[in-house]
Amino acid sequence: MAGLKELRIRIDSIKSTQKITSAMKLVAAARLRRAQGLVDKSAFYSNNILSSAARLLYDMRFDEAEKNIKYVYPELMRGNGTDNNYLLLVMTSDRGLCGSYNSAVARMAVSRIEELKAEGKHVSLMCIGRKGRDLLKKRYGDLMVNSVESIAKKGAKYYEATDIAKVILDMYAKKQINVCEVVYSQFVSAISRNVVSEQILPVKIESFAYNKVHEPVNVVHGAFYEYQPDKIGLLTGMLPLVFKSSLFQAIVQSQASEHGARMSSMDNATRNASDMISRLTLKYNRIRQTAITTELIEIIAGAEAI
Repeated sequence: MAGLKELRIRIDSIKSTQKITSAMKLVAAARLRRAQGLVDKSAFYSNNILSSAARLLYDMRFDEAEKNIKYVYPELMRGNGTDNNYLLLVMTSDRGLCGSYNSAVARMAVSRIEELKAEGKHVSLMCIGRKGRDLLKKRYGDLMVNSVESIAKKGAKYYEATDIAKVILDMYAKKQINVCEVVYSQFVSAISRNVVSEQILPVKIESFAYNKVHEPVNVVHGAFYEYQPDKIGLLTGMLPLVFKSSLFQAIVQSQASEHGARMSSMDNATRNASDMISRLTLKYNRIRQTAITTELIEIIAGAEAI
C-alpha cells in the first residue's frame, strides 16, 4: 500500500504542475497577441521611414549618374573609417521557461563571434536580457561592454530603443566601434522563428528586407519631388530614425518570439503532464486491483480452510 500512497502523491503533484503550466500558456498567449499587434504597428512606421529614405537615396543616385553631382554621404551610412571593431547586440529574455529560445540566440552569437575573430576583427558585446548575459559571460565576459535588463517587461516601448540607440551612436561617434550587428530571434509565427544576425550600423538602406521587395522606381507622369532642406541634410536627419526604428523592430520581434516560444513550451509541458498523469493513473489502478485481488484470494482461502 506504500506504493499506492507514493503514486497518489506524485499524481497530485503533477496535476498541480499542470495547472501552473496551463495558466502560464494562457498568459503567454495573451501577451503574444499584444506583441503581434505591436509588431504590425511598428512595421508600418518602420516601412514608411525606409520607403522615404530609399526614395531619397534613389534620387541622389540618379543625380550622380545623370547630372554628374557628387555627394558626400553621412558617416552613419558610409562608415567611420574602418570595419575592424564590431559590436554585437544580443537580444534574449530575462526569464526562462521558453524552450530553446535563449540558447538558440546564444549559439548564433557564439558562431558570429568566432567568425569575426577568425577574420581578425575586435568584437564587443552588449547583452539585452539577463539570460543572454548569463549564457555568454563565462566564455566571453571580457568582451562585454554593457548589459541591459527588464527591456519590454510590460511591452516594448520606443523610448527604450532610443536610449539604447543613443549609447551605440555615442560609441560610433567616438570610433569605439565601426560596425554594429544585432543578434535576435525574428518572429515568423507563434510556433516559428528565425535566429538572425543583421547589420544595423552603418545603415545600409538598400539592404533592408522591405527595400529589397519594394524598390523605388522611376518617377512617373513627370512628378516632381522638392526636398527641404537639401537632400544631404534630409538624409542626415533620417538615418538616425532608420537606425532607431530598425533597433525597435528587433526588440518587438524578439519579444513576440519569446512569448511564442514560452506559449509553445508551456503547451508541451501541459501535454506531457497529462500523458504522465494517464500513465501513473493506469499504474495506480493496476496496483490497486492487484492488491484487492490478493486480499479476496486470502479471504476465500481462509474461508475454505475453515
